Amino acid sequence: MGRVFCSTILKVETIRTNVVGTLTLADVCREKGLVLINYATGCIFEYDSGHPLGSGVGFKEEDTPNFIGSFYSKTKAILVEDLLHNYENVCTLRVRMPISSDLSNPCNFVTKITRYEKVLLPISIEMAKRNLTGIWNFTNPRVYMNPNFTLKTFNLGEQAKVIVAPRSNDELDASKLKNLMAKRPMTRALN
Repeated sequence: MGRVFCSTILKVETIRTNVVGTLTLADVCREKGLVLINYATGCIFEYDSGHPLGSGVGFKEEDTPNFIGSFYSKTKAILVEDLLHNYENVCTLRVRMPISSDLSNPCNFVTKITRYEKVLLPISIEMAKRNLTGIWNFTNPRVYMNPNFTLKTFNLGEQAKVIVAPRSNDELDASKLKNLMAKRPMTRALN
């Protein structure tokens, strides 16, 4: 759950969705004895001296968020992540792509993962069935790339010129999820 687009402009709406909405769901699920699978964001970190760009050192679940450069990330890092620690019924899955109700949007996380042969979605369903809670970096531990695809990237300075608010740039360490899969196989999605 969350509001990414226009979060810099629509601050009250962003608070309602990202903070009040998420906490209300956690609270209602707690009252009903349910685990809440919270698809959250990994956009709460930025590379630093302990996690240099290109080093392969990713942020772990227990690391404290260090990116509050955008209003969106501020609501997620400072408010929601910190407050959800008080709910024993929440399983937070940090993803690195936006989720929206517009399934025709090619940037939508749900649209992207439904096109992959091997996906994390079945794992999240199994995690709910097993009542797993806590924070999980919910990313594939390896990169899937079409060998015919040519990726053109730009540096952080060029990125800053084309975005409305600063963007979190980080790598998440998925070893906790990978270790769970090795100990308690659920699917072949991470093979």
